[in-house]
Formats: sequence, structure tokens, C-alpha cells
Amino acid sequence: MDIVINLQPLLDFFNRIGNLSPDVLAVDILTYFGWIPIVWVFIWGAKEVWMGYRQEQWAEKNSASVFLAIDIPMGNEQSPRAVENLFGYLGGAHGSINLIETYWEGKWQLYFSFEIVSIGGYTQFVIKSPLGFRDLVESAIYAQYPDAEITEIDDYTEPFKDVRFPSEKYDLAGAEFILENSQVFPIRTYKDFEHQFGEPETNFRDPMAALMDLCSSLRPSENLWFQILVRPMTPKWPEEVEQQIAKIFKEKIKPKANYFHVFLDGIMAILSLVGTVVFGKGEEMKVEKKSESLKMMDLKPSDQRRVEAMHEKTAKVPYEVKLRMVYLAEKDSFKKGKVFSGFVGFMKQFSALDSNGLKPDMDKTGVSASYFFKEKHINSRKNKIFRNYINRSMYNGRKHFLMSVEELATLWHFPIEASVKAPLIQKAPGRKAEPPMTLPQGESSVSEEKSEPLFFGGDNENGEDNKGNENIFLEETEAKEEVPIEEELMGNYESVEIKGTPPPNLPIC
Repeated sequence: MDIVINLQPLLDFFNRIGNLSPDVLAVDILTYFGWIPIVWVFIWGAKEVWMGYRQEQWAEKNSASVFLAIDIPMGNEQSPRAVENLFGYLGGAHGSINLIETYWEGKWQLYFSFEIVSIGGYTQFVIKSPLGFRDLVESAIYAQYPDAEITEIDDYTEPFKDVRFPSEKYDLAGAEFILENSQVFPIRTYKDFEHQFGEPETNFRDPMAALMDLCSSLRPSENLWFQILVRPMTPKWPEEVEQQIAKIFKEKIKPKANYFHVFLDGIMAILSLVGTVVFGKGEEMKVEKKSESLKMMDLKPSDQRRVEAMHEKTAKVPYEVKLRMVYLAEKDSFKKGKVFSGFVGFMKQFSALDSNGLKPDMDKTGVSASYFFKEKHINSRKNKIFRNYINRSMYNGRKHFLMSVEELATLWHFPIEASVKAPLIQKAPGRKAEPPMTLPQGESSVSEEKSEPLFFGGDNENGEDNKGNENIFLEETEAKEEVPIEEELMGNYESVEIKGTPPPNLPIC
């Protein structure tokens, strides 16, 4: 059976369009074209439902995760550049996903959560990693910190998963942190905290000191949690970079290419060719073009710094990022002014007025409300930010943005002990090494062959009797005073500082 499409009513509509009254014209437009947006919305909705269903099924099979507590050795002197290398190494978790995997299997790019946790003043660095990338994370850490200790722990939020607000026992403050400017402009990084004065080991004023002091000041019923969700992506920055540069140079911003623009460009090219054939070639306008170096000289110093900082940021590997902070405490010890405001102050350290900075998103995700039904809205926001933190959700809340590995290493790195003196930061003990093979164990040495020259009795190589020498050797050995090995190792130290054990509420497996 042949399918026949009758276009005659549509052609009649275009023929009489000039003779129709406005009301009849509106009815006819809805009749002939009103179905298009309805069908488009239906197709889009069906696609979203299908994608959600397939992604949920794929996540059940592939999104198992593990929590790793990272303890670095005491006396850490590694700069944040080591963590920058760590983030660069984790870019290997990125994988190309084709259309079949995206729309049929529901596959999506897995991501990591880098967290700093203070439970009752006891601070721990934690990484939540997809189970399949655990070896990748451990290799990245050991490559930069060979003496670090990595321990698998339980999810520290597990005891609080049933908390709902309003709550009789707990109160909460928190928010997501967003950029103040375009994502192509950098925040202040760890390089901006280096100076040339003082001793070499103190030239770097670690911005992490403020957060570590704040975490160490919490009481046993207080919890401060900070997470940075990072998702590997294709190492390519968007066209927004060129648009921002054009805006600074006051150049015409080229619109983003799409099929409609390509069609218009083709039509204009044809008309230009016809005009050239009919009217001849006109006189070309000469436009003087300046080189990039001359353009930079025309800019104000602040704009020059912005362009240079933008180029420096976009030369680094990017990640899709979301920052989220939660302060949870029992009501009798809840101090929002101290902890939440203190954390905002910590993030303000990374703001550069002529470039970029971080601020709490109090409009949509922060625990605040204005005008009507304030209490209801505040409790709703508390529940949302709390659920999103526990679920480590990359999709709920504000849209993620791009940050370079240098910026990430600035926000999350192990404190340098010369700059950070805060107590109660979990650290690994010194290097553990196996004893040397020649070390005497028990009554005999591991290398038995090296004890053969010690003999008593018989004649020596000159034919003399060795019995007298044997007595002398034994007398000298007995005359030696035995020194306990502890005193020999300790030397002249009079006392040894003994670190306390971790609090019992630290969820270590």
C-alpha cells in the first residue's frame, strides 16, 4: 500500500495568507504547525526517561565505590605540585563513550570525590574512588608519597543517614561553592602563596593552615565535611576561552557555529558570488591588522594579567568540578558564625579581584531563605544539601564547572608541616624498612659464613698456641658493660612525645 502525503491544504494556506484576518491566521498557524513543539517536547521527555532508566541500571552494576583514608608521613615537605601531578595522573580514568554506550547501555563517566573530614576535631583526608579505579588512585598516591599509608574505611556519613530536618538533636549549615567569574579565569593558586623572605622551608605560606586550625578547634559533637567532586574529561577547553579573549580585546565575538549559521553563510556566499558576476569586483576595503604583541600593549595592566592568567590556566588539564561543604553539629554546640563563616574565609583566600574567586551559593543551595515560609524553605535546603553530600551527587544542585589540576591541588593538598602546626591531623609514622640481611637475629647471624674467622683453640698460622688469646678475649668481652638497646637508640634525649590515639568515632575498618 502506497502512502500519499497531501500538501495541497498547506499550499492553499500560503496562497491566501495575505487575505486572512489576524484571528483566522493564528488559528490556521496552530492547526498546521502547532503540533511541532508538542511532538518535540514528547520526544525530549521520552529520551530523558529512557536515559534515566538505562543510566540507573548501568550504575547498579558498575558504580561500586571504596573510601580510602590517606595518611602522609610526619614532617611532610612535599609542595602542592605533588598533588597536582596526582590529579594529572588520575586523568587516565577518562574513557571515550560512543553513542551506543551512551543511549543504549546508559554508560556515563565515573568520577572521584576528594574530601577533608573533621570529626570532633580529628582531621582526615579521604578519597572516594570507583572500585575499578582503586589501583589507579593508590598508584598515583604512592608515586608522589612513597611512605604514605592508605586504609580502606567505612563511609563516615553512615551514622547520620537517617537525620532529617527539622531535627530535635542536630542543626546544619552548608552550601555549594561556585565561581565568581567565567570558568576560564583562574583563582589564586598555591604559586601565589610563595615568597622570597625567611628560611627556605617557610617560603611557602600554606593556605591550608586556616582550614586545619578550624578543623582542630571543633568539639566532639561537631562535624565539618568538605568534598570536591572531580570528573575526568577530554583535555580540551571550550570555545569560551576565545570568546573571553575577544571580549577583552573588544573584538567582534564570533557566534557559535551551528547548522543554521552554516546555511546562512552558504546563502550569503552565493549572493556575494552573484553580485560579483553582475556588478563586477568592487574595491576591497583594507583593514589594518595588528599583531598579538601590539594588541597586548594596548591593554590595561589588569587586562594583560587576565589574558596571561587565562592562557596559563587553559594550558593545564581540566576537570569538571563541584565543591560542597556541610557543617553538622548537635544543637547545644552548633556555632555557625565560627565554623561556616570560618570556612568561607578559608575559600576567600583564593579570590583574585581581577581574575576569579569562590563564593558560597546562597541563592539556590545555601541554607538560607528570605520573605515567606522561611523556616520551611530553610529545612528543605538543609535536607537537599545534606542528601546531595551523602550521595556525592554531581548532577543535583548547581551546574558543575571547569578547574585546572593546579587549582584543584591548591584546594586539596596535604599540609606542609613547616607551615601548618595544627594538632589532630592523622599522619603515618616514619618509613618502615626490612632489617638488613646481615643483622644478627637471636643467637646466630643470618650470614653464618661471616662468623667462621672467630675461632679459639688450635695453632695460629705461625704455629703458636691460641689458648692464651682465648682467655684474653673472653675477659675483655665479660668486662664490657651491657647497654640496653633503647638507651643506645635514644642517645641523650630525655623524653619522647607520645601521640594520642584516634578518637573512637573515626570509622576505620
